[in-house]
Amino acid sequence: MTVVEGDVGEGVGKEGEGAREPDPSDSLRTFGAFVQALREHAGFSRGEFGELVQFSKHTVESVERGRRMPDKDFVERAEAALGNTGALRKSARHLTRGESGLATWFRQWARLEKVAVSLCTYECRLVPGLLQSESYARAVFEGTVPVAPDSRLQDYMAKRMERQRMLFERPTTPFSFIVEEHVLRRRFGDANQMRELLDHVLALTAPRNVTLQIVPWEAGLHACLDGPLQLLETPRGQRLAYSEGQQNGRLISDLKEVSLLHQRYDTLRSQALNAKDSRGLLERLRGEL
Repeated sequence: MTVVEGDVGEGVGKEGEGAREPDPSDSLRTFGAFVQALREHAGFSRGEFGELVQFSKHTVESVERGRRMPDKDFVERAEAALGNTGALRKSARHLTRGESGLATWFRQWARLEKVAVSLCTYECRLVPGLLQSESYARAVFEGTVPVAPDSRLQDYMAKRMERQRMLFERPTTPFSFIVEEHVLRRRFGDANQMRELLDHVLALTAPRNVTLQIVPWEAGLHACLDGPLQLLETPRGQRLAYSEGQQNGRLISDLKEVSLLHQRYDTLRSQALNAKDSRGLLERLRGEL
């Protein structure tokens, strides 16, 4: 949960859905708002502006709404039509595509993950994305509503597997996972796919910098019942948190709230099985299949 790289040289006559960005980035939205503000200040309607830059009214609208990466011709013609200040040309250099395969609300946290000096994850719904096997991740994506198109499924899969590499590529960064036992018992696919999942989790949590603790059924009620939680520390020592729900996610920076969430996570650590016993439970679950 692949970054799409490269430029799209879409010109006149190449419009429609295929020209749209599947996941508009913040930079595209900002550039589009800038174009719209300059156009309106100059007194042009979208149709009038489209005639000046030799693009249709619909293309102008798509650029202004951040749904389309403007090509070089659009930028140059818009620059000439709106005063030749150089502002559009300079700002266009910083345009980036959206990160296909990541939910819009998760992208900022995913960027923070890449540089975090520590990362903690509690999950009560499904196996954390950083620990999912390919078949498990595919089953999750295929079960989404609305149904993910085949053209996007590979992007989702590639991004999720790419994120997992940091567990091995950053051997001095501590990664902590606390997962409810019922999550690891929940069946999907056949027995072979379940064994593959448990083997994958065991392999990813084997390095010394990765810790997995399982909250057993008999643990009862505990400190993190409000839902899934992620915590990290940045290279500058800032502590942040992230929580996610239905079609939304929230990056939390308030010091008091983050401190409270750390207290809850630390309390749950004491209520969960230790790392050795958690691996033992995973191995038993695998043996039961």
